[in-house]
Amino acid sequence: MRVNQAGSKYPAQAGFTVSTKRFPHAVDRNRVKRLTRECWRLQKQSFYDHLAQHSCQLAVFFIYTDKKIAPFATLQDKISVILKKLEKEVLKLEAPGSAL
Repeated sequence: MRVNQAGSKYPAQAGFTVSTKRFPHAVDRNRVKRLTRECWRLQKQSFYDHLAQHSCQLAVFFIYTDKKIAPFATLQDKISVILKKLEKEVLKLEAPGSAL
């Protein structure tokens, strides 16, 4: 979702959720959220730079849907792929004649 906050220090807001149905124990849900937040933290700066370059701000919500806790390296790769796709979407929004 594209947001409009002029002069914000942070060009993207991120949220994370894990299904109670797939992970009935809070310990497991918290671990997955902690891992995904860390992956986001490590990779967000280049994403922030891309958004700032295009004068765009986004609100992003990550929903973990797997049934097992993935290793950190796998999560890092997946978050990287998601951020690359989001960067391409930002470029599409910048194209003339694109609807918001």
